[in-house]
Amino acid sequence: MKPQPPPCYGFRLKFFAPFISLKFLSSRKSITCLEHFCITLFIVPLCLLTGAETVWAQSAVRPQKADIPAADEIRLEGLHQESNGSMRYLHKPSRIETSDFILSADEIQYNSDTAWAYAQGHVHLEHFNTGDKINADHAEYNIKTQSGKFYLVDGTAPAKIVASPSVLTTTNPFYFQAQWAERIKERYILHHGFLTDCTIKKPWWTFYAPVFDVIPGERAIARNTVFRLKRVPIFYLPYFYRPLGKNPRQSGFLTPNVGHSSLYGYVVGAGYYWAINRSYDMTAIGQFFSERGPALRYDFRGKPNEVTDFDFNYYGVNDQGVLQQDGTRQKQGGQEFELVARTNVLGFTGRLDYNYLSSFLFRQAFSYSFTSAISNEIYSTGLLQRHFKDDLYVLNIVFQRQQLIESLTQLNQVPNQVVIQKLPSVEFNSRDKLVANGPLPVWFSFGSSATLFTRSEPTGQINQSGPPSQVFNFGELGRFNAEPRVMTEFNFKGFSLNPSVTFGATGYTNSYSNSNTSYSFPISPDLFFSPQRPTSCNGYPTCPPISTNTVALANVGLFRRNIDFVLDFRPPSIQRVFTPPAWLHLGGKIKHVAEAQATYEYVTGISQFQKTIHFDATDILSNTNQLTLSLTNRLYRKDKKGNVSEFLTWRLAHARYFDPTFGGAIFSGQPVAGGYPPAALAWALGFVGGGATLPSGQPTIGYRNVVLATAEFSPFAFLDGPRNYSPVTSSLTISPYNFFSMEWRTEYDPVRRRFIDHTISGNVRYGKYFGSVGTTAITAAPVLVPQANQISFGGGYGNANRKGWNAAGTFFYDVLRQQRLFNLIQGSYNTDCCGWSIQLRQINLGIRNENQYLFSFSVANIGNFGSLQKQARIF
Repeated sequence: MKPQPPPCYGFRLKFFAPFISLKFLSSRKSITCLEHFCITLFIVPLCLLTGAETVWAQSAVRPQKADIPAADEIRLEGLHQESNGSMRYLHKPSRIETSDFILSADEIQYNSDTAWAYAQGHVHLEHFNTGDKINADHAEYNIKTQSGKFYLVDGTAPAKIVASPSVLTTTNPFYFQAQWAERIKERYILHHGFLTDCTIKKPWWTFYAPVFDVIPGERAIARNTVFRLKRVPIFYLPYFYRPLGKNPRQSGFLTPNVGHSSLYGYVVGAGYYWAINRSYDMTAIGQFFSERGPALRYDFRGKPNEVTDFDFNYYGVNDQGVLQQDGTRQKQGGQEFELVARTNVLGFTGRLDYNYLSSFLFRQAFSYSFTSAISNEIYSTGLLQRHFKDDLYVLNIVFQRQQLIESLTQLNQVPNQVVIQKLPSVEFNSRDKLVANGPLPVWFSFGSSATLFTRSEPTGQINQSGPPSQVFNFGELGRFNAEPRVMTEFNFKGFSLNPSVTFGATGYTNSYSNSNTSYSFPISPDLFFSPQRPTSCNGYPTCPPISTNTVALANVGLFRRNIDFVLDFRPPSIQRVFTPPAWLHLGGKIKHVAEAQATYEYVTGISQFQKTIHFDATDILSNTNQLTLSLTNRLYRKDKKGNVSEFLTWRLAHARYFDPTFGGAIFSGQPVAGGYPPAALAWALGFVGGGATLPSGQPTIGYRNVVLATAEFSPFAFLDGPRNYSPVTSSLTISPYNFFSMEWRTEYDPVRRRFIDHTISGNVRYGKYFGSVGTTAITAAPVLVPQANQISFGGGYGNANRKGWNAAGTFFYDVLRQQRLFNLIQGSYNTDCCGWSIQLRQINLGIRNENQYLFSFSVANIGNFGSLQKQARIF
């Protein structure tokens, strides 16, 4: 027998599951920092132009008609019947019914020898399986072959409905009219007619064509088609193809699109979709920016087998440059791509997410979305993972590249960035295993890794803009790490005590002989009162201190041994049930639960922290002797149906450091250099958050320190010198009603006696109205985190499928720079079968100050076309 080829799986092409990247870690302060930007609300992706977007779904399952004839049975019915040999004459009302369809008319003549039926007057044909219905003035139809002709035709066909908030849908079927039509087995041919899914009396849109060739459940073809909106011709299509089956992918040209941008000029684009086979497809969209040059977007995806798939996305612009005052052009073009893949091989699960960006300048100038334009971090990760013995052990082989861009540079300049690579990291770990049971249970686990690293970073004076003065490449470095861990547990009347000990051993093939960072004020004393003194820094009122890095390698290995003892204590939770006031509408009962936790941690043995080269969290482990306290309050409510839900969570946390220098890992602040006038000194110390002092009382600039103990406690660095207390962190989440939710996160620094950061966001929806507001402010010392103060708000009326007018907008504003960052306003109008949207947006970020005017037209259950992509629409 001939072997069968393996099946194709391409008809199941779909989006990949989210790939979780490891967090980037750097002890350095990025000048271009995401902490400047408030994204706690919704961020609408910025997309300029697209081809037509076609959407599909399965038709609804139609119930079988009751009391249908058998498969080989034909029922003839008529108020009056006559017969003459093989001819049967059925008079008003009359019909012929089989297991597949029913044909009715005023008069029917049926030839039982040829199986031809001739119907006149109010002819109606309905197929049970497909749901198609045809009305005609007269017809001739073969009952056996189900072929025939119909004259003066109209009818309906069920629509495929897509249940998606971003796709306009309607329950209307497709209506069609034609001068005459013929049915050849499963194929319909309509002559000189139109189709629409609007109400037939006054349709908003119609497709007119001399011939429609339709195979239900497979495809529809029309040539020389004219699309009309309210009988007004809008565009002409020489060839139109729409797949109707379970696998609707079909090669073809995408709808051309035209748009305008104040930065790029007029934009003209067209694309082609190639359904290579059931396992692979490709999309290419070419665009031309009248002021900048050509651009290309390309996507290639495939599913070679049921355990392997991939998706490759590319975007590039061949920029002719921005015209400068001296007549030259400054080019900002480039390219970026992403390759996402997954597979199973030799028992391993493989994942890949590789990202490439030619320059941060290109991303800021040509990014389609606001979120991407402000992102100065690029991650690439490849992972092979295998589990053993019911997931007790796991082996990971990790390839990783982490790129942090610190400032914007031109195409011909050296990038100002930190790049860390794992090439590769082999990790073998085990989860907790019970090795001793009884009154004192004991669990054992371990982690181990062997990693080959490379690292490069700017050194010398770090500029706030432009290229670095020097770049230091560390070369290839190796690291071995092993961490066995033993844990036990004590429980008594609701009290829980969990002690654990981790024994760490880490070896490095190289180490620092010198790694020092110094800070200075951004202006000299001589320039403070000078007219040439800078009054702003990239639009901000003041500038952060300037850092100067000095790095040298010892070319000597380093080995460290450490012990990490953790004692976790949790008392019984305190709870109370009470009845809330009726006017709060929170239900009949509310339960308050208070949970306390105390964690003591002692780490010792790390005596060479300043010589350790930092790659990830393993390397910033330091000695510590600390106690962390937290208190969590929760409110639960029970509705009338007995359902219990948590609607308020408030967590407070604070750490006490008994070793303020973390075993000597913390640098003290630098004394302020002499020569500054009192006004300059007051300005500088006020800017760094009240200033710090040495034990001698001398004012200092401060120093940025990052250790694992503080990085795990707060996302913002707060160690600018030795200290005994952490900030008090507060996290409050409230969602008492379905239409309202709020979140507030903040940190209060007891050393400076003020709040150093906060993020507040709230969302409300009532009926057709919705709104949101958010703010993010950072007032910590600039030597630690760049200051920021941004607000955002938005709101609207309606939704994607609501008939009539819908409107929404959003607004992002930088308070410190006193400028708008990103705004958009969108208005849309939907009928029962189509809709259109107009969006005005502005991006004012770095080198980019742009106004965009975007438009899209949506045909319900068919798709969208225009310059406004569905990912960028609010509706």
